[in-house]
Amino acid sequence: MSGSNNSESLSEVHGSVATSGKTGWRKLMAFVGPAYLVSVGYMDPGNWATDIAGGSQFGYKLIWVLLMSNLIALLLQSLSARLGIVRGLDLAQASRKAYPRFVNYPLYVLAQIAIIACDLAEIIGMAIGLNLLFGLPLIWGISITIFDTFLLLFLMNKGMRMMEVFIISMVFIVAVSFLTEMFIVQPNVGEVLSGFKPSILSGNALYIAIGIIGATVMPHNLYLHSSLVQTRKITRTGKGIKDALKYNFIDTTVALNLAFFVNAAILILAAAAFYKNGLFEVAEIKDAYKLLENIFGSLAPKLFAIALIASGQSSTITGTLAGQIVMEGHLNLRIRPWLRRLLTRLLAIIPAFFTILYWGEEALGGLLVLSQVVLSLQLGFAVIPLIHFNSDKVKMKEYTIKTWVKILAWLSAFIIVGLNVKLVAQEITGWVANAQGNLWWIYFIVIPVIIAVSILLLYIIFLPFFKKPERDISNVPHGKALEIGNIESIEYHAIGITVDFSVKDKNTIRYALIQGGKDAVYHLIHVVETAGAWYHKEKVLDLETQSDIDNLEKYRKNLSELGYKAEISIGYGIAAKAIANVVKNKKLDLLVMGAHGHKGISDLVFGTTVNTVRHKVNVPILIIK
Repeated sequence: MSGSNNSESLSEVHGSVATSGKTGWRKLMAFVGPAYLVSVGYMDPGNWATDIAGGSQFGYKLIWVLLMSNLIALLLQSLSARLGIVRGLDLAQASRKAYPRFVNYPLYVLAQIAIIACDLAEIIGMAIGLNLLFGLPLIWGISITIFDTFLLLFLMNKGMRMMEVFIISMVFIVAVSFLTEMFIVQPNVGEVLSGFKPSILSGNALYIAIGIIGATVMPHNLYLHSSLVQTRKITRTGKGIKDALKYNFIDTTVALNLAFFVNAAILILAAAAFYKNGLFEVAEIKDAYKLLENIFGSLAPKLFAIALIASGQSSTITGTLAGQIVMEGHLNLRIRPWLRRLLTRLLAIIPAFFTILYWGEEALGGLLVLSQVVLSLQLGFAVIPLIHFNSDKVKMKEYTIKTWVKILAWLSAFIIVGLNVKLVAQEITGWVANAQGNLWWIYFIVIPVIIAVSILLLYIIFLPFFKKPERDISNVPHGKALEIGNIESIEYHAIGITVDFSVKDKNTIRYALIQGGKDAVYHLIHVVETAGAWYHKEKVLDLETQSDIDNLEKYRKNLSELGYKAEISIGYGIAAKAIANVVKNKKLDLLVMGAHGHKGISDLVFGTTVNTVRHKVNVPILIIK
C-alpha cells in the first residue's frame, strides 16, 4: 500500500491507444471502446432484477422511466468524458483537488459502497446463471466468483484493447440473446409504445423506478468514464480535443442506446411473458427462467442464463477498474489490483452469504433490487460535483458546457435527488409504522446518518457557488524537485549480501564488492526456510541447514582468498523478517539482494521477499537481476 506514484488516472493503460495518423472510420474506431466498458454496467444482473420486477408488476408502464434514465445517463456520461478529455483528470481526482480532505473521505466511502453494491449484483447474477445452466448450488456459485480476480489481472496485462474486445464480446452475447428472445415472445407493439407515456410514481412503483435509475445511471460509471477516455493518446491542441470530444460522444451515444434497448427488451420480455399471463409478482431471476421455459420452451431460458453470466462477468471487471479510480483519486492511495479486487469481492460476498444462510435463496432477488436502490442513493454525490467541474469557466475555458446543458444537467440531478428524498421519507415512515414501539434504532442510528449525509450533500452543492476551493494539489505525493547541490562520495563499511546458492549469487556478490571495495566488511546472509527452522530457529540441525552453512563457508573462504573481509549470517523461518533482523543487528550500511525475476501470479505463489524487506529496513537496498 502506498501513495500513487503516477499523476495519470489508470496509469498502467493511460494514453496507451494511439489515435493520431488516422482518418474517417479508422479514426472513429480508435476512439470506440470506453463507452462500451461503461455500458456493460447498464446491462448487469442488477438491471435485470429491476427490469423483471417492473415488467412483471406494472407491464409496460415503466418503459418511460427506462428512457428517462437512459437520456440522463447519456447526458452525464458525456459530461464525464468531457472532464477527462479537457482537464486530464478523472472525477475522483477533480474532487480531491476541489474539496477539502474531510469531504473526500466520505465521498470515497460512498463511492466504494456503490461499487460494493454493484459487485453484489454481479455475484448474485453469476451464481444464478451458473445454477440455471449447470445446477450448481448458489452458495457454491457465489464462492466461485472470487476467482474472476485472476481474469481481470490477465486482461489488464494484455492491454486496454484486449480488455475492450472481451467486454464488447460479452455485450454482443447479451444483445443477441435478448434480440432472439424478443422474436420468441412477440410483444404487442402498440402496448409497448404506450409505456413511453409518463405516469405518477408512488409506493412500490417508486421503489422499483428508483432502482431502475440507480441501475442505469450508475455512480461509479461516472468515475470510470472520465478515466477510460484518457486511455486514448490525443494531441493537446484545440482540434485534437474537439475531435476527441466528438468521437467519444458518438461512442457514448451508440453504446448507451444499445444498453437501453437491452434493458427495454428485458422489461418487455417480463411484461409480455409474466404480466400478460397474470404473473404479477415475478421479481426473481430464477422464477423468470423457469416461467420462460414453461411458456416458450427450452431455447429462451438457455439464452437468458448465458446472457446473465456474460453480463455479470463483464460488469465485475469494470467495477474493479472503478474501485482503483476512486481510491487513487479521492485518497491518492494505491494498493495491488488483485488485493483491491479481492477486498471488494469479499465485502460483496458477505451480505450474499448472510442472506442465503438466514433468509434462504429466495431472498436474493430482493437483495438485488435493494443493491440498485443503494446505487441511486449515492448518485447525487457523483453527479453534482461533475456538473460543477464542467461549469467551471476558469478550468474548462472554451470547453465549458453551455447554459442549456447546465439546465438539463441540474434538472437531472434534482430529479434523482428528489426521488431519493421521497423514497427515504417513504421508507422511514414505513419503518416507524412497523417498529411496534421499538424506535430507538431509527432515532439514534438512521436519523443521525441521514442528517450527516444531507449536510454533506448540501455542502458539495453550494460551496462552489460561494467559493472557489480548488487546491493546488499534485497527484504525485512526493512534492517538487529539490536542488541537488554538490555530490559527496559515499563509503559503505558493512554490506549485506543475500545468497541462495543459485547461479544468480555470482552477479549479486560481484555488484556488492564494487560498492565497498576491500575496505568494507561483507555479511553473507542466507535464510533457512525448512519446517524445522521455522519452529526450532537456530537450534535446528537438519541436513539442509548443515549444507547451507557449508556453502556459506565456501563463499567466505573464496572472498578471503581474493582479499575481501567476509562474515556469515544465517536466519531462520520467514525470509524477509530474518534478513531485516540481520540488517539491524549487524548495523549494515547497504543491502544487496538478488531478484527472482518472477511477477504476477508467481508473486502470490513464491512471495515477494525483496519488496517486503524494503519496508522493514531503513538502509539503501541494491537489487540485482
